[in-house]
Amino acid sequence: MQSLSELLSNLGAWNWFILACALLILEFAIPGVHFLWFGLAAVFAGTLMILLTSFAPVLAASITWPIQLIIYALISMAIVFLVRRYAIGLASPAKDSTLNARSAQYVGRTALIEVPISGGRGKVRISDTLWIAKGADVPKGTRVKVVGYDGPVLLVEPVD
Repeated sequence: MQSLSELLSNLGAWNWFILACALLILEFAIPGVHFLWFGLAAVFAGTLMILLTSFAPVLAASITWPIQLIIYALISMAIVFLVRRYAIGLASPAKDSTLNARSAQYVGRTALIEVPISGGRGKVRISDTLWIAKGADVPKGTRVKVVGYDGPVLLVEPVD
């Protein structure tokens, strides 16, 4: 029976393709893009070793496993850095930058005063929600426009 090191040395460059398959299977099994780049690096390392074996067998024979691991690590780092450099520019900006700031979503909308603004504070109704409002004193039922916000407090002005 062969030892593990003999088995790995007999497989040669195909070890890299086996590793690539394992990493790509992990990529499908685990959410996110974590193993794809390392799987591609293993494909490149295996292809490099097959090309060297075909065209320069003496050179390929002199490349030991530690050197192959260093080559794989360098290819992996290069792929990760290239992807990070170019993929960041391809990412689309958020379409709605006010997603987690509900107050900011209402700027520009009109609202109805529910509790009169007296002393600079009152409440406005937007859809089915009452919001604390700051602005000029106005009676109940007045239409106002939301012009800004201060945390959860809407800043309003009467609509002319």
